Formats: sequence, structure tokens, C-alpha cells
Amino acid sequence: MTGFDMRPAVPTAGSNGSPAGGPLPEVAGEPARRLDHDDRVDLAKERADAQADEVLDALDTELIGLTPVKTRIREIAALLLVDRIRARFGIETARPNLHMCFTGSPGTGKTTVAVRLAELLHRLGYVRKGHLVSVTRDDLVGQYVGHTAPKTKEVLKRAMGGVLFIDEAYYLYRAENERDYGQEAIEILLQVMENQRDDLVVVLAGYQDRMDSFFASNPGMSSRIAHHIDFPDYTGDELEAIGRLMLAREGYELAPETEQVFRDYVDRRREQPRFANARSVRNAIERARLRHASRLMTEGGEVGVTELTTLSPADFLASRVFTDSD
Repeated sequence: MTGFDMRPAVPTAGSNGSPAGGPLPEVAGEPARRLDHDDRVDLAKERADAQADEVLDALDTELIGLTPVKTRIREIAALLLVDRIRARFGIETARPNLHMCFTGSPGTGKTTVAVRLAELLHRLGYVRKGHLVSVTRDDLVGQYVGHTAPKTKEVLKRAMGGVLFIDEAYYLYRAENERDYGQEAIEILLQVMENQRDDLVVVLAGYQDRMDSFFASNPGMSSRIAHHIDFPDYTGDELEAIGRLMLAREGYELAPETEQVFRDYVDRRREQPRFANARSVRNAIERARLRHASRLMTEGGEVGVTELTTLSPADFLASRVFTDSD
């Protein structure tokens, strides 16, 4: 395959020990001062200047639970921040491999974490833009000869300077079809992940067992992934808390007699097919809002803030989750 280089026209990396192999990292928009051997660095100030904690705190606010995931992201942030400081001392530091694999069921927060990861990497000076481009197989693989390479390269062009999130990445490889064009997309991705990792971070996502099979069939891809982060399913208590957070953001609350009904809904839905964690809870709330609005219009009469913002048991009990037909 011919060479493929979409890097921007910037000076090549020097041996100054910077995290990205280029100029010293910036602090508050200004180039960081080179430090002498006897200098001391206030780590708290460095963290504050990088504004990394704002992103990490936002992640805590947006997502209930996921303690192992948040811990790993904080560890990565700590490594990158320390590397920035080492660079200012002139310590040679190779840019770490930041390509990742997020595994877990749907609705466990993988995309949300990827968005915050892109912002975090940008604030720490490891990507130029800090945007996220989220794609699936259909965005990368064409349906006829000569179609896949342009599609894949266009996606990569949009993602440069940020994070490329490939959901259900295992669908790129179809072992049962030797002529499947997904392999061409994989080859292009492999080249870019190796040669242009100073300008792009790739996150592969999907179910853990399927991702394991994908890596077993594509050892080249497996060797380029440095961080494997598993997103556990939410517990019933966590899903209930997630639902309350979603309701509060939309300006709703549960009537006291609705609280147990909502918890019963969550417990029943977890045992049914196609459960998607927080995504299923969000869908349940959206349908409850529809029933709530329809109920108010049917009942007629005057309403105030309480009626407009309070969900009743009937708004959930009408769901098929409480019947045998689902």
C-alpha cells in the first residue's frame, strides 16, 4: 500500500524532550519556561494551569459510578502532566502511546468518556484540536472496489488533531468474507496509528468478547493499543441515580409514590432483552415524559409548576416493561 500522510505542515519533532516531540508545552497559552536542574515545580499549580481538573470533575458530574474508568483516566492525565514537567527539565520523554480500547455494554458511558478524553488531551497539549469524531464501519468501509480508501482517509482527515472513536470496531473485520473491504480500512488505520500518533488518538469500542476476537485476528491492531479500559454494567442503585440526574437536568422530579415504581421499572428492564444501561433509562424517561404530557392535555384544566414537572406512577406503569408482552 502506498504511503499515507495527512499530518499538517509543522516542523518535525526535535529532541527537546517535549511530550509530543515538538516545542515545549504551553501554559496558559504561553510557551513554558525551560527549567534548570535545581528548579522546583508546584504540581498543584501545574494542574491548575493545565485546567485538567475541570475536565475530570466534569466527568465525575456527568457519569454516575464507573470508578475504575475514572481512575484510569486520572492516571493517564497524571502521566501526561508529569511528562510535560519532565520535558521542561530537558528530560528526554518519548510520546506515550495513547491509543485505547473501551469495552463494555451499550449505554455505559464510553462515548461520553471519549469526548472528555479528547478535551483532556487537548488541554495537556497532546492533540491540537481536542474534538471527537465518532464513526462506525459504514463510515469507513465502502461497498465496491476503490471506495473504502477514500472514505477511510476522509474520516481520518476530519479526526486529525483529535480523537477518532470507532464504535463496534470488530465489524471492520469479517473473517467469513475474504473479499470484504474492511481489511483495507484496517490497514490504513494501522499505518496512521503508527506513523501519525503525534496527531491522532484512536479509541476502539465494543463488547469485550468481540473485541478480544478482533484483536486475536488482527495482532497488528492489538499491538498498537496501549490502554484497555473496561466499562462495567451499572448496578440498580446507579441506574436509579442516573435516572434522577437525567430528570433533574430536564426539570422533572418523581412524585413520592412514583419513586418505587421507577425503581421497579429499572429492575425489571435490566432483566429484559436489549437492555442498554443508561441509554435504556434515558429512553424510559423520554417515554414517561410523553405519557405525562398526553395525560395533562387529556385531563385539561389549569396546571402549575408542580403539575408540569412531576411524573406520576401512571407515566411509568403504562410501559410494556410491566406487562408480559415485552
